[in-house]
Amino acid sequence: MRKTPKLFPLELHWGKCGQVQTGVFHDGAAPNGLFGLGLDDISVPSVLAKEGIAANSFSMCFGKNGAGRISFGDKGSVDQRETPLNIRQPHPTYNITVTQISVGGNTDDLKFDAVFDSGTSFTYLTDAAYTLISESFNSQAMDKRYQTDSKLPFEYCYASSPSKDSIEYPAVNLTMKGGSSYHVYHPLVVFPMKDTDVYCLAIIKIEDISIIGQNFMTGYRIVFDREKPTLGWKESDCYTGETSARTLPSNRSTFLARPPASSFAPEATNIPSQRPSTSSSSYYSFSLSLSFFYFSILAIF
Repeated sequence: MRKTPKLFPLELHWGKCGQVQTGVFHDGAAPNGLFGLGLDDISVPSVLAKEGIAANSFSMCFGKNGAGRISFGDKGSVDQRETPLNIRQPHPTYNITVTQISVGGNTDDLKFDAVFDSGTSFTYLTDAAYTLISESFNSQAMDKRYQTDSKLPFEYCYASSPSKDSIEYPAVNLTMKGGSSYHVYHPLVVFPMKDTDVYCLAIIKIEDISIIGQNFMTGYRIVFDREKPTLGWKESDCYTGETSARTLPSNRSTFLARPPASSFAPEATNIPSQRPSTSSSSYYSFSLSLSFFYFSILAIF
């Protein structure tokens, strides 16, 4: 008889996993990933599937406060939105296709591929997508442009009054191949200061391939179904399961001006300037990224 799956909490710290790697390193990438979640046969999901422990699928949930959850064997739900994965050999990644971008209600047809990479803190976009989003965002921003520290990689930053409880900004939405919409709930990063709060559009320009990082995944349970193969997503708070589908703003969104766990002092960030590897198993992450996630591992005994 098949027993009920159990969830076991596990605390992970960056640098504690993926210390022994196989294969060829490229531009500083760890080919097997931080936690071995890549599409290769040696990955954790592949091993669990081969042993009959769990389906060859897993989900990652990214909470607003920096905590998250991973569930092996999770195939998602029937009401989740999906888009097909572009499996390309010899180095397959969790690559998807975006067909449209909407910023503040202004929609443009722009087709490009992007890799969903949970090991990258922020989102990197190639020139066309980066320019479309950033310039449209800037033209609709309600706050004054702010000149940031040159060490920060973010180009578009703004000053907001500390008295404000929230920041209003143009809503950012992506349309994936197949027609499903993907609202970006957390495209900003906030720097509380003495006289003002500074917030930045947390995307960075890259030359070769776009990378969807953790900040664009926040607020969702992301399902990496390796059997179909598809990428699925549904709004979730990562604790009580899925939340009801939110009413997506047509033109503008709001963001807490001082989120308790994701704000930080700029002098403490020490953000490196080099770009991440384009591999989905890249070990690169900013020093201001989440220092740990709380995961739950779905195992069947």
